[in-house]
Amino acid sequence: MDSVIKQIYELGLPWQTQDPFLFCVYHYDQYPKGKEDMSPDAPLIGRNLGNDFVGKDGWNMYHGQTVPGFPSHPHRGFETITIVNKGFCDHSDSLGAAGRFGEGDVQWMTAGRGVQHSEMFPLLHTDKENTLELFQIWLNLPKKSKFVDPHFRMLWHEDIPVISRNGVKVKVVAGRYKDTPSPEPAPNSWASENENEVSILNIRIEEGATFSLNAAQAETNRTVYFYEGETIRIEQNSIKSNHGIDVNASQVLEIKAEGKEAHLLILQGKPIDEPIAKYGPFVMNSDEEIQKAMDEYRLTQFGGWPWPYPDNVHDKKKGRFAKYPDGKLVEK
Repeated sequence: MDSVIKQIYELGLPWQTQDPFLFCVYHYDQYPKGKEDMSPDAPLIGRNLGNDFVGKDGWNMYHGQTVPGFPSHPHRGFETITIVNKGFCDHSDSLGAAGRFGEGDVQWMTAGRGVQHSEMFPLLHTDKENTLELFQIWLNLPKKSKFVDPHFRMLWHEDIPVISRNGVKVKVVAGRYKDTPSPEPAPNSWASENENEVSILNIRIEEGATFSLNAAQAETNRTVYFYEGETIRIEQNSIKSNHGIDVNASQVLEIKAEGKEAHLLILQGKPIDEPIAKYGPFVMNSDEEIQKAMDEYRLTQFGGWPWPYPDNVHDKKKGRFAKYPDGKLVEK
């Protein structure tokens, strides 16, 4: 039998992905206490404000000038899945939708034919540090779905299954683990069709424990991201933290944590296997479609920006909430 491991590589920024995934980035920022305006209670001198990615003092402002984060920017042709394990994210978009989510919540946004959104990281705590741990995953849309209407959905952490067995904890963001399914994905997603075997699993394995994942179809892509811990063992291979592992999905996967608890993310899915043309925040099937997307964005701004600031943040006193394009408000 062939080895379950296809490839091992060091994780960079962003992480390497396989079809149907386009992009995956892991943010871990040890933000200081916040001010009343939710900005860092620390000097910003020496930072390249507007493009701060060097990790000075253990945190970044990213494209934010006052509050860290990513002010308004467009997307077309794919989906963003944002998992916030620690800290908070403030979402605002050109549909009029908004939200504050974090501490285990997940936001699933289908950009489809085009949407603008901002993702800011408000530092809500003035009496303690504001650690942020966040994954953002881009899941491609097939050609048939590139121009669907944009869609916004919150998956609250209370509704996301977490399975704890024998020293292993598995958070099922998409797909299923064993007999436990995730919440329903967005309706036009590649993940909405079961035969595509899309799974997003966030896993913790106690030292000495073993995680097991059943085999999938041979053509399905499966990648393991080992982002925190000391060592994991797959077959006879000892793998250090900060590595990605492409594995053979047609074989059962077993991962043992050694030295200390291991934290992993698994992305799995049947490839869409269509041409990909990418330019920044646009992902289409041809360069001509990319040019049309850029032209349309210049003309329409994908519906404009209904918020007072491109780096919009919500009232400091608000808790977790989602305001949908139809006006429906959900508060947690």
